[in-house]
Parts: sequence; C-alpha cells; structure tokens
Amino acid sequence: MSSKNQRNYKLKQSWYSKNNRNQKGGGGGKTAKKNSVTKPVKKPSVKISFLGGLNEIGKNITLIECDGDIVIVDCGMAFPDGDMLGVDLVIPDFSYIEQNVDKVRGIVLTHGHEDHIGGLPFLLSKINVPLYGTPLTLGLVENKLREHSLINKVKLNTVNAGSTIKLGCMDIKFIHVNHSIPDSVAFAIKTPGGTIVHTGDFKIDCTPISGDTIDLSSFAQVGDEGVLALLAESTNANRPGYTRTERLVSESLDNLFKKAEQYRIIIATFASNVNRVQQIIDCAEKHGRKVAFSGRSMVNYMDVASKLGYLRVPDNILIDIDMLRKYPPEQIVLVTTGSQGEPMSALSRMAYSDHRKVMVGEGDFIIISANPIPGNEKTVGNVVDELLKRGCKVIYESMYDVHVSGHACQEELKLMHRLVRPKYFIPVHGEHKHLRKHAELAEFLGMERKNIFIGDIGKTVELSDDYMKEAASVPAGKVFVDGLGVGDVGSIVLRDRKHLGQDGLIIIVASLDVYDGHVISGPDIVSRGFVYVRESEGLLDEVRRLALGILEDCAEKNIHEWGVIKNRLREEISKLISQRTRRSPMILPILQEV
Repeated sequence: MSSKNQRNYKLKQSWYSKNNRNQKGGGGGKTAKKNSVTKPVKKPSVKISFLGGLNEIGKNITLIECDGDIVIVDCGMAFPDGDMLGVDLVIPDFSYIEQNVDKVRGIVLTHGHEDHIGGLPFLLSKINVPLYGTPLTLGLVENKLREHSLINKVKLNTVNAGSTIKLGCMDIKFIHVNHSIPDSVAFAIKTPGGTIVHTGDFKIDCTPISGDTIDLSSFAQVGDEGVLALLAESTNANRPGYTRTERLVSESLDNLFKKAEQYRIIIATFASNVNRVQQIIDCAEKHGRKVAFSGRSMVNYMDVASKLGYLRVPDNILIDIDMLRKYPPEQIVLVTTGSQGEPMSALSRMAYSDHRKVMVGEGDFIIISANPIPGNEKTVGNVVDELLKRGCKVIYESMYDVHVSGHACQEELKLMHRLVRPKYFIPVHGEHKHLRKHAELAEFLGMERKNIFIGDIGKTVELSDDYMKEAASVPAGKVFVDGLGVGDVGSIVLRDRKHLGQDGLIIIVASLDVYDGHVISGPDIVSRGFVYVRESEGLLDEVRRLALGILEDCAEKNIHEWGVIKNRLREEISKLISQRTRRSPMILPILQEV
C-alpha cells in the first residue's frame, strides 16, 4: 500500500471510530446506552365550575381548579324576582367552596358592581381567604365588609391593571378593560394545564369618560402565547354592531339640562355607575346647579370613589339632601338610586310619596339614566306611571341617549375572539338566550361546535389539550337573604307566602279536654286575606260547625294524635271552602289541651 493510500485509510478509520462513539453515547470505556426519546410530561386538566352567572342575570361566581388549587373569580348577588316574596337578596350556594376551603388560594375580582361583589360578605363570614382587586373595587368591598363587621378578618390585596399575581399553581394577569365603572379588569389565568381568559364585564370604548381604552394588546399577546379556553360575557350577545361610547350621554345630558331650565332635575342611575355620576356633576357645574345624593348605596359609592380620586367633585357643588329647600328648584340636581324600580329605592319612595325628604310633582324633570334589567320592565314601568300621575316630566329608556350599555355587542365580541383565539369557548354572564347567541357567534367565526360548552349553575367542565368534557356537578343554587336570615327562607316558605298572598288564611282555634279530647271552648274562626268577615258570617259559621263536628268525632273515636286531627280539619274544611268559593286559603288549626 502506498503512503498516500495508507494515510487515507487511517483517516477513515479515525472518522468511523469517532462517529460510532457519538452514536452510542459512550466513551471512556463505558458501555453505551441505546438512543431514547424523552416523552413530554402530561399536563394536568383544568376544571371550571359555575356557582352562578349562567342562565341568569347577576350572581356571578366562577371557580378555576388545577393541580389541587382553586381560584374564585368574583362573588356576586342578584335581586329577587316577583315570585320571591319578602326576599331582599339572592346569593350563591357556597357549599362546594366550604367543602374545599383548604384548596382555595384566593378570590380575584373583576370590578365593583353588586352582581360581582355583593355576595362577598356572606361568603367571607364562612371562610377566610385573601381578596385581590383593583383600588376602586377593593374600596367598595372594604365599605361593604365594614358594614358586616368583617373588615379586620379579611386581607385585601390591591393589584393594578397590568400586574400579575401568583395564587398556588396559577399566575393571574390583570388586564384593563372598559366598563360602566372604572378599574374594571379581565384575567389571563395561566395554569399548568393551559391559559384561561376570563373577560369579566367589558366593552370597547375608544373615548372613555375616565381611564385608558381597553388593553387589546395584552389580549393579543395572550392569544399569541396560546389560550386553552375563553370565558367571555354574553349580556349583549344578541345585539349587533358596537356598544356606543359614554360620550353620547354627556351630549344628551347637556341638551336635557337646557330643556329643564326652570325645573328641578332628578336623575336616577346605578349607584355603582361612577362615570355616569361624573358626567352629571360636570353638567351641573356647567349649568350652575348644586348636586345632592339620595339613597344609602349612592352616598356610599360616591364617598369611596371621591376619596380614591375616581370622582372629580368641584368645590362647593355638593350639598346635603337636607339643604334642598334652601335653593330654588332650577338650581338643584338630585342624583338618586331606583333606576330599576326597586320597591325600597329612593326613586320608588318618591313616586309613591313615601320619601321623608323629597316630594315630587309638576316642577320636577326626572331622567332615568339606565335601561331595565331583563325582568324589571314592569316595576320600572309602574314607577314611571306614578311619577307621570304626579305631574312630573319623565325621560326614560330610549327616549333620549341618557344611557349606554357597559357590555360588548357582537362586533366587540368577535374582536375578542379573534385576538384571543382560544381552543375552547364557554359563554358566561347571561340568560340562556344570551349564552346560546354567543355560542352561535363563535361557530360563525369558525369554532367547532364540539369545542363550545354552554353550562348551567352547578355544572363543571374539565379541559385539557386533548379533550373538553362535562365533569361531575357540584352543589349550587340560590340562597335567599331575608332581613338578618340567610338561607332560612326556602322554596317551601316562598310557596306558603305565595299561597297566603293569593288566597289568604283561615285560623281555627280550639281548646280540648286533656282526658277525653272533647271541645271545651271554640272553635273560633279567624280570617285574614280570605273574605271580609262581616259579609261572610254565614260561611264562617258553616266552617265553625264543620270544625266542631270533626273535633267531636275524633274525640268519640278516641283519636288524640295532633297530626291526624289537624289533617282532617285541613282536608274537610278546604273541600267546603272550595265548593262555596272556588278558593284555596291556607288552613291553620291551633289546638291546645286544657
């Protein structure tokens, strides 16, 4: 072999030897291992449970659960409907949270409206977990907790929009959005199983009254990083186009103030609508009027907003409601609660002449700066009618641009979907028709129907990169607050109240001999809400004779069980009254032994 060929041979041998070592991963005389491909670590799933806010307006509360940690988004309340007689508030059922309190890492709040924070005092009286929210939101919560003597029990953590906090295994970014109250945020919740975006209540307003426009760039950034699921509000999902800017209201108010030159102006709006109140104050300043507040919630909200710098109040423009009579009507603007016709609100009491400090009449120009929440149309209409009967001039609903929604319409929802680009979509915050319409909107944008989940209260959905499926339901429902009682009024009590309201009550009072059960005195018949006694003495005498016969028959047959005797009285007297009147009053026997 020539020297040249010998040199080439050695070079080839050297290359093969080196390459062989690299392939085997060996060297240094050790036994080489076989090639192995590292398997990707499987991500945990994410569970989302809904204790409120679906198939209803209000009572918003959502639980995000991953890797043994739970984060609660909002904790709201709802107002009772017409069938909830005597009920003051409706709050979520917190049973599931109480059962899993050791997993709860905190509560994050989107904004300060009652349907998102109103249930907090009732939850925090049962469990102690930290709260996280923007300055105005926590200012309103602090006021609420102080009323319930909980302020020293709960830790409040202020978080500004744009910041990120860590709760358990989750990183939560606060994203600024526009709404009808300042300091509103959405959340990008980064879990080990994927990112969940919760929009809260929002709209896209390029000319907001206060603060910056919605932070669309953050939504786009989160979308670029990948989003497992989008939970977006659906209140205006059935409305095409865009939600109008708040600036329209300023122009309309200015025009109405000019029309009401010789009148006292009374404006009803949501107590939490700080931006709207700011517009009213600015307009009052321009037209040389003083401003007074009526309604406890209105006074509380404005006090908090003013102290935190979210409400700009010029010097010497605010007056106490007790000073109204010291100024001529044309120099007054009274801002009040009651835009939804609530029976105990300030505007309702004015309409029915039940307000201690304000009487309304022909010299009043009343503006209702809000649209009725679904279900409240009748009560609002009743208040408007009463005000008109008293000679007031009333501006309501869409007569003028005195209100714009704080919720996104279809085009804004479409933009949110396009920016976030989620794998799965869950419509939230709305009645079923709103959720269904929002789901159809997502399908129109190209999302597969199998990747959309329309939930209900108590439902849980489990998500991963590979699947979305419904998991086991959790305890959920409505808890009624009546006075100081929480949960002691249920469906049976409401049924009895409705029964009493519709057909009245008959009470049968009798004293029985303790030894043989015969009647010693009575039976006396008391009627309430059933018939006018003086005009129905014959019927009540017939009821008395029947009751006496039943009691004596039970004594003769040696029947002494109270339950058996009372059931016979109810059944047979009900039959008699139904035959005579076609009514079904509640029959209440009261028996005592002597």
